[in-house]
Amino acid sequence: MNITIIGAGLAGCEAAWQAASEGIHVQLVEMKPVNFSPAHQSADLAELVCSNSLRGSGMNNAVGCLKEELRRCGSLILEAADATRVPAGGALAVDRDCFSRYVTEKINSNPFIELTRTEVTELPATGTTILASGPLTSEKLSAALAHLTSSEHLYFYDAIAPILEADSIDTAIAWRASRYGRGGDDYINCPMSKEDYDAFVAALLEADKVPGRDFERLTHFEGCMPIEEMAARGHQTLAFGPMKPVGLPDPRTGRPPYAVVQLRQDNRHATLYNMVGFQTRLTYPEQKRIFSMIPGLKEARFARLGSMHRNTFINAPACLNHTLQFHRAPHIYAAGQITGVEGYVESAACGFLAGIFAARHLRGKTTPLPPAETALGALLNHLAGAESDNFQPMNINYGLFPPLDGGRRKRTERRLAMAERALALLPLWWHPVQADRAALVDKGHG
Repeated sequence: MNITIIGAGLAGCEAAWQAASEGIHVQLVEMKPVNFSPAHQSADLAELVCSNSLRGSGMNNAVGCLKEELRRCGSLILEAADATRVPAGGALAVDRDCFSRYVTEKINSNPFIELTRTEVTELPATGTTILASGPLTSEKLSAALAHLTSSEHLYFYDAIAPILEADSIDTAIAWRASRYGRGGDDYINCPMSKEDYDAFVAALLEADKVPGRDFERLTHFEGCMPIEEMAARGHQTLAFGPMKPVGLPDPRTGRPPYAVVQLRQDNRHATLYNMVGFQTRLTYPEQKRIFSMIPGLKEARFARLGSMHRNTFINAPACLNHTLQFHRAPHIYAAGQITGVEGYVESAACGFLAGIFAARHLRGKTTPLPPAETALGALLNHLAGAESDNFQPMNINYGLFPPLDGGRRKRTERRLAMAERALALLPLWWHPVQADRAALVDKGHG
């Protein structure tokens, strides 16, 4: 019994790990370094592209609940993230190179997984397959997927934030702190006066941008909106968005500045910092000119400038069932961002589920769906049950969870109660899967 997995990003690696844990032999196929997408640079697996952050760790955010569920279920991606974590206040951020290297080494050392480096251009007509080719699926494979789904792909543009060299940041102007003092001094903060802010916004609005190609319609996912697109929505949008100063008093004045640009540590050695919320499609010269206007960044050196790429995803409610199988080709499962989830953690969760569903189906095992009250169940229900007429990429959020019984509660109390309910119900689904795996080991199959 074997499974072919196309794509070795976070979803593909997680799917491979879970299938291997079920005693299934996996052929994991990755096109790097034979061919690179526009956003990828490393030959390592599970490469992080647009950020090094796996977002908030607290249970007040649904992604924190999802991470804890995956952690309790033996997720490879969460294991790697915990092992390569860097300071980021209340967020789970990692050293991206160490993270990818960790996952690559774990995959290469697993006797049930065979890694093949080649580009797949067609979807297999037979044999259990997991498609985890990601939002940057190659042109030929995208064409095969379009044929399978009998519809044009939906898509949106994703934007990547610049990364700065730490020793080029002027710490006489910028200071270290986390918002409201939560998490210590994990962020570097660049203050802006009203005059600084006004000039910065004006420069963004007048800047040269990289144009979209004629045959592509610019559609941005709200979670990765380019900074210049946000500025175009209104003069104060940035000051109430990624540049909001609340909770960040300037130690020299004791008061918050008019606006703040936050920089988050991007690697373990703290030599690189990511510009938080500064995804962009400005041209490279314009990025250098305009971002150097930010106080503290006048002499900044850019280790990586921002860029844009097209993210492709399928209309999951129209194409997939609740176990992530294509209606028209049930031997093929979908996993990761190509399903229409958004975010690293959500992608890994999709891979986790697809790997378990596919492997256990091969072994003749029935696998119930995770409870709808869990983050894993809520994510699945969104993919299979959302309105297909206006399906859009979605991060996990508590709005996808079933409501609580017992009347109205304050938002924080409600969210924490939802997380507590999810983690209480998770073992009812996971423990039987875990017991089956233990039995496999006892029989010498795992």
